[in-house]
This record gives sequence, structure tokens and C-alpha cells, in this order.
Amino acid sequence: MDHAVQALRIGDYRFHCVMHGDGPPVLFVHGSVSDHRTWQAQTDEFAGRFRAIAYSRRYHWPNNPIEDGVDYAMLEHVDDLEAIIATLGIAPAHLVGHSYGAFLCLLLAVRRPSVVRSLVLTEPPIVTLFVSNVPRPTEFLKLLVTRPRAAMAILKFGAKGLAPATAAFRAGDIEKGLRTFGTAVLGREAFRSLTDTRMGQVQANLIKAEFLGSGFPPLDGAQVRRIASPTLIVTGERSPSLFHRLADGLQELLPRVQRVTIPRASHMVHEDNAVAFNTEALSFLHRCSKLSC
Repeated sequence: MDHAVQALRIGDYRFHCVMHGDGPPVLFVHGSVSDHRTWQAQTDEFAGRFRAIAYSRRYHWPNNPIEDGVDYAMLEHVDDLEAIIATLGIAPAHLVGHSYGAFLCLLLAVRRPSVVRSLVLTEPPIVTLFVSNVPRPTEFLKLLVTRPRAAMAILKFGAKGLAPATAAFRAGDIEKGLRTFGTAVLGREAFRSLTDTRMGQVQANLIKAEFLGSGFPPLDGAQVRRIASPTLIVTGERSPSLFHRLADGLQELLPRVQRVTIPRASHMVHEDNAVAFNTEALSFLHRCSKLSC
């Protein structure tokens, strides 16, 4: 299917997006080192039942890149998501988010529940539901007592993934930073198995400011409990344990939640096993549309 890219101007910034099909709107929100192309297998498939929309987030290809000294701030991306929904006139929309993008969808559901019809959240990195961006020792001690598996997964990811990757990016060693981060997020074999095409997308969206920016905003459990939108949590069978432990905590809080694990998939679940992901997500969204949720 031809993927004609359209430019959507919001304020003084242009967002590039693709749109297919008719019906209830489904908006796809990509994660880090990605752009709207990561959703091609979804926009093609979902267009048979829905109006499928995928956009490239601020600073991601082919949008204008980030300028030196500008913070890559998550809350600005939440603002963008809300503005895109308003500009397209698609509220309330089904939101399908992956990783960083899933976190954005969750934050928007907290902030503006009226614009969110349902949520499909694939492995959102909601570490700040458990600890601060720079965790205090007392936070980790408490987490070790209450959620030891989550505490150890967060500690391992920070020590072996995020911290050394950030240090490498800060030192200007982009190759080492990418290798360290990619291995921590995807797993060693999944990272090594990336195709040249997918690695090209990674390189086009490797934004150093994302790793050196202000980090994730705090996420309060009481806020999550108030999310009324039906939610599907998706994890990959082969994903690092961190994402499974984070999903456990999120599942316990959301009042209207289902959860599925996609076989033969790591963190890039919707790409690793697009057929299984699409089947589960479409079934969930079809039920939501049928029930007018």
C-alpha cells in the first residue's frame, strides 16, 4: 500500500503523518529511535476497519531535528499528542503506543481522559511509577521490600543499560551508546538481529538530547487508578524482564485492563511479530468499538 506522507502544522512546527482507511480513529504513537514508519504493518492492516493514523513525533524523521541546547521533554510530547488529536478532530481516539509513545498515551489519559477512547500500551517504560528519575537510596530500599523483582530489574537496567549508554552519549561515543542502549532494551540477540533497513531508521532517529534531557515525569499510582479508558497492556515474550515487571505494576492499578504476551517478540513487539500483535490489538479495539467504550 502506498504510504503518502502528509504534513500537519501545529503552531510553528510541522509533524509528518500517514493516514489510511475510514471508521473510528486509531492514532499510533511510536517510541524512541523510531518514526511513523515503525507502524507500517499496523496502518496497512488496521485501515480495513479504522481510520489509522501514524505520525512522527517532534524531532523525529522526517520532521525538523532538535536544535542544540533544547530539552527533549516528555511533557512537550504529551502536549503535541493532545494538539494532534484536537487538530485532526478525532477525539475521543483509540491510542496505540509503543515504549516511550505508550508512556505518552498513558500520561494523556491521566491529563485529558475525554480525548482517549481506549489504550493499547506496549511496554511503556514507566519507571517513575516506582522510583524517581534519580532514585534515592530510601526509594530503592522500599521497593526492594515491596517489589523485589521490579527493584532488581530497574537496578540492572540502570546499571548495565541506561547509565553507561548516557555516559557514552555524553562523551560523544554514539556507536557505543546505541549498542549499550539497544542491547539493554531489546536483548543482545534482538539487537544483533536488526535488519539494515531497521537500523537505518534507528540511525535517522538517534537523538542524543533524549538521553541527556530532563527524563520522565513522575507518575502517581492514584492517577493511574482513575483512568477509565479500557486498556490493553502488551508485552513481548522475549523482552527484558524490566518491561514485564513494569507491566505487572501497571496492570494492578488500571481498573479496566487486559493483558497479552506476544510470542516470538522482544521489545519491538509490533514489528517482531506483527501478525500476532495486530490480531490481539484489532480484537481489543473491535470490542471497544462494538461496546462504544
